[in-house]
Amino acid sequence: MRRAIARWQTWWARLFVLAIPAGVFLSIPSPWDLALIVVPFLLFLVRPPVSDRAPVELVPPVRGRWVALNSPGSAVPSHGVKAYGQMYAVDLLQPSDAAVSVGWGLRARRPESYPSFGQPVLAMAPGTVVRVRASQRDQGARNTWPLVVWMLTVEGFLRELAGASRVLGNHVIVQHDDGTCAAYAHLRRGSASVRAGQQVRAGQQLAQVGNTGNTSEPHLHVQLMDRAHPTAAAGLPMHWPDLVIDPAERNPRWTTGKPRPTAQPGFPANGQIFQVK
Repeated sequence: MRRAIARWQTWWARLFVLAIPAGVFLSIPSPWDLALIVVPFLLFLVRPPVSDRAPVELVPPVRGRWVALNSPGSAVPSHGVKAYGQMYAVDLLQPSDAAVSVGWGLRARRPESYPSFGQPVLAMAPGTVVRVRASQRDQGARNTWPLVVWMLTVEGFLRELAGASRVLGNHVIVQHDDGTCAAYAHLRRGSASVRAGQQVRAGQQLAQVGNTGNTSEPHLHVQLMDRAHPTAAAGLPMHWPDLVIDPAERNPRWTTGKPRPTAQPGFPANGQIFQVK
């Protein structure tokens, strides 16, 4: 029942937003006017049951040198929420030695200026492509305080109402032979090299890293789920055995202190730099 309700998360949010002016301006007898607002909001908060499945061993979705952020290696839920199957999701970007400053202007930095932009995104396991979205444009980075506030408030709210595809941006979802599903999000416009129904092998290129959806700068968001539909899915833990990690090498920009008790052992923590051969 919880999964069935959660599947319609976007529509509960839309009903809640519509119910506010309806309850205020229409002559609806109390307590029905309150219920009209409260019920959709409560249904919007319903999430699928949490999975207790052991970490699934997969091939890393990138090659080369990368840094982890919003990682289950630091805390679970890794992104602070269970929605959209993000329980064990991780964001990956290529570390840069360039100084990063957040200004006050309104001009966004071009996504092409980031080292992660355009990097190959690889399948973590063999399976069947079940969804490809590739038409959203790559936006400028949210690299100033006004743009960050815009992203976290108005833009984030509008994407929530628009649905999972606008939150994930351009994305590819692959269903593996064991029934699990991997979502690769924030992909570059037009970079998808696969189509729905296509069989893929582990390590095969699916697309390129972009800057689409709910993102502040180009990076890869990747997650494992027990369903192909993100709003109905429970997030699953991943394990990447083919990583070369130097515990002392970290990116200060993304390091967030010691992992919390909920952290997933063996997975790179926030700010941890790792190498994939």
